[in-house]
Amino acid sequence: MRFVWAVAAFVLAALMIGAGIAQRTVFQGPRSETVEISTEQDAPYLLIDGAVLNSLPGTQTLRAQGEGEIFAAYGRTMDVEAWLSDASYNRVTAAGEGVLDTAYVEPEIVPDEPAEGDENADAADDASDDEVVEGRSPVGSDLWLDEFQQSDILIAPLQLPDDMSVLVATDGTAAAPSRVTVTWPITNATPWAGPLIVGGGILMAVGVFLYILGFRHVRRSRGPRRKGLPVPPTEPIDLSVEGEDKGVISAAPTRRALSGGRRGFIVVPAVAVSALLFTGCTSDAWPQFAASPTPTPTETVVAPEGQQAPAVTKAQAERILDRIAAVVAEADEARDGDLAATRLDGAMLAARATNYKLRGAIDDYAAPAPVLTDPLEITLPQAFDGWPRTVMAVVDDSEAKTSSIMVMTQQDPWSEYKLTYQGNLEADTAMPALAPWYIGATGVAPDSPFLIMPPEEVAAAYADVLDNGEDSEYAAMFEAEGDEFRASVEADRKRRLEEFNETGSKTGSLSFSSAAGAYDPVALATLESGAIVAVSMNEIDTVKPTNEDAVIKLSGNPTAKTLSGAEESASGFTTTFGDQLFFYVPGQGSTEKIRLLGYSSDILSAKVIK
Repeated sequence: MRFVWAVAAFVLAALMIGAGIAQRTVFQGPRSETVEISTEQDAPYLLIDGAVLNSLPGTQTLRAQGEGEIFAAYGRTMDVEAWLSDASYNRVTAAGEGVLDTAYVEPEIVPDEPAEGDENADAADDASDDEVVEGRSPVGSDLWLDEFQQSDILIAPLQLPDDMSVLVATDGTAAAPSRVTVTWPITNATPWAGPLIVGGGILMAVGVFLYILGFRHVRRSRGPRRKGLPVPPTEPIDLSVEGEDKGVISAAPTRRALSGGRRGFIVVPAVAVSALLFTGCTSDAWPQFAASPTPTPTETVVAPEGQQAPAVTKAQAERILDRIAAVVAEADEARDGDLAATRLDGAMLAARATNYKLRGAIDDYAAPAPVLTDPLEITLPQAFDGWPRTVMAVVDDSEAKTSSIMVMTQQDPWSEYKLTYQGNLEADTAMPALAPWYIGATGVAPDSPFLIMPPEEVAAAYADVLDNGEDSEYAAMFEAEGDEFRASVEADRKRRLEEFNETGSKTGSLSFSSAAGAYDPVALATLESGAIVAVSMNEIDTVKPTNEDAVIKLSGNPTAKTLSGAEESASGFTTTFGDQLFFYVPGQGSTEKIRLLGYSSDILSAKVIK
């Protein structure tokens, strides 16, 4: 009976091991599915729609082959379409049931209608044809969430949702790569292959054991049992006897020893085969019993109904800020205003232009502070699908124990983000509650009536407070406590006026005034229906002679001398400082006051009064 059970164990083990191996070999399906994308007409760009990438579940792998550098990037579909709106390209969409539809898209150019009888009508038509852009490189655009660039063959692992698309190109002039494929992994795990193989190995070992027990039983019970002859009594062996008469002890092994040796010989190969099969099983050959993760309660911020998508992600903002900082650092080193203009605009560019001029004329004039990039503590993108777009960011400076607040703006899909405002936050500045970066904030119109003061009036009102103090009609609307900029301006004006009166009060006069700057305000909404508002303001110092025979000399002021181009003037001088100010403006009905968050100040110009 033992042999019957042993044979049954062997057969069942062979079936189990064979079934497990078959699952990992002949019965295992393909590990991936690949779709080839082909186009009928060459174009410099290839747009692969998000629906194509998600036509099968799982991650996507994009492969593109061609000669030279191959470029691929992904971003929101609406952003990629906007970037391609003035160019010709091939677009691949999903037509359903695994069918791809490829179409050649040409830009829609709407020529300006000339006035009746305009002799330049033909010229206008020719100009409209020139609006089709050819040869624009997609490399380094701030619109892309990520980009890849490799030579001859590009492999890009992706995991994109339906609302994102992929752009494939070379240099924007030559045709896009013609051999493009998208591959998805296919789930073909065999969770019972491992248990079957290991279970079969164990069952085989059991069969071997049963076989040994059966063989041992047969050996012991082999032949008829007979009564043996009488055995003579055992005599002691005389070890002193030599030769043939000496007592003999047989060296032949017993049955127990024989059977034990065979068992070891048979069991070891069975265990070795089982171990070998066991080591060939990977993790997808076993059932997965991962514990369900325990959700952690987090504060939830729900986007208002109808709110548009945020302009950038946090990672995208970090990359944009790094690019801005690198270009600005290079421009600062070379005092290159044209290079700075590629990444700066508005009040920031005006301050840099003045600094470059002064550093070119004054040897020891200080360079401007660098643009901080790390760590990016706050990212607040505007939730807006159109242009221009705005992103506000706060970066900590652990060494200086302060933070930098800044505003970046992108004018259109083809422009890069430019830094327009930047100020310093004090260490104890309390920021208002802001939406997370993945939701973003709505932009607030300059004339918005939903704040206690429209953003376009904040700069002029604060200027009036600086000039008139508590006598200003707006003094009650601004928080004086903690406003270090206001305190420093008042102290500086008082000190300079006292110094001037000591020597020049009899022949001249020094006056101070403030006014709104030339640059438009930028405002993004907070969670309490208020807004963070960035504005520019000018502080003007005016010095005039009060005696007809007196002149104002700039011998001790190389900065004003360099900017004005004059050493003295009988009419006087004006010196303008540009301030970049960040305020928190509460919403209508709030009992809070307008609070200054951050600021920076730079000299802008010095002129002779005419």
